[in-house]
Amino acid sequence: MALHYKVVETSNVADDELERILNEWVAQGWSFEGFHFAMRENSKRPSMAFVTFTRSDATA
Repeated sequence: MALHYKVVETSNVADDELERILNEWVAQGWSFEGFHFAMRENSKRPSMAFVTFTRSDATA
């Protein structure tokens, strides 16, 4: 079985957008791994988010 990774990039780091991304990809069989945020130097709010998922694929 091969492990596949999926990274979804978004510049909208609002909670509703992150929730939408999670629900969309989990519904397609991906398992949520984590969030990674890119921070602006002069701001406490992230400018981008990378949402990572994994999935085992028995066909690979």
